[in-house]
Amino acid sequence: MEAEGQQSCHHHREDQHSLGTHKGCVSMVPIFNHLEEKQMDEIMKTTHAASYKKGEIVYHAGDQSDSLYIVSKGKIRIYRLSESGKEQLVRILLPGEFTGELALFKEGIHEAFAQAMEDTRVCMIKRTDLQQFLLRYPSISLKILSEFSSRLEQSEKQTARFATEKVETRIALFLAECLENEGSSSEFALPMNKKDLASYLGTTPETISRKLTELESQGYIKQKARKRIEILDLDGLLLI
Repeated sequence: MEAEGQQSCHHHREDQHSLGTHKGCVSMVPIFNHLEEKQMDEIMKTTHAASYKKGEIVYHAGDQSDSLYIVSKGKIRIYRLSESGKEQLVRILLPGEFTGELALFKEGIHEAFAQAMEDTRVCMIKRTDLQQFLLRYPSISLKILSEFSSRLEQSEKQTARFATEKVETRIALFLAECLENEGSSSEFALPMNKKDLASYLGTTPETISRKLTELESQGYIKQKARKRIEILDLDGLLLI
C-alpha cells in the first residue's frame, strides 16, 4: 500500500556548483559546521545535490542505503509502513538535519520511507567519501554519535508514551516540547499537519482535532490561524 501523496521519484539532479559555496549546505549541518572553512570545502567537493517536488519519495524502504542525505532546503518526513499498510511517522527533518546515517557503518537497505513534504533540496555524500572524512576528522564522528544518542532517547521516549500514556497526555507533552523549542515565546506553529501528528502520536486526525478543542475549552491552549498554538497554562498542561 502506498502512502498518500507518494509519487515516482523523478527528482532533478543538480551539479554541485548550483549550491554556490559550501555555506549552501555543509556549513548549516551541526556535524560539519564546527570544521574550518578549508575542511568544509573539502567535504563540499564530494557532495551531490538533488531536488524533490512536494510529495516525491526521496527513498523507499528496501532501497539500497549508501549515502548520507542532508536537507539543504525544505522538509522531509521519515515514516514506516506496517504489514497492514498503517503508517507510522518516525521524524520530520528540517534544513541542516540528515537521514541515511546507518549507511555510514555498513551496507544495507533503508528500513523506512523518506518523502518531501514541500519542494526540497538535499545534499548527498556517499558512504566511502564520508568514511574517509570520519577517519581524517574524528570530531565529525563525535557529533554523529551525539545525534544518534539524541534520536535513540527520543525513540525510547516515544515508545514508552505509546505503551503507558493516554492520548491527551501524549498530545500535551508534544505541545510542551514544541514550546520548549521556541525559547521564551508562549506560542509556536505545529511542525506538521494533523494527519502526520496523528501518525506520530499513534492516534487519528479526528482524535487530534477533538483533543485540541477540549484542551482549548479547558483553558490550556488557544488555537490560532496557520497551525499556531498558544500555551495559556503550561503547568496545567503538564499535569494532564
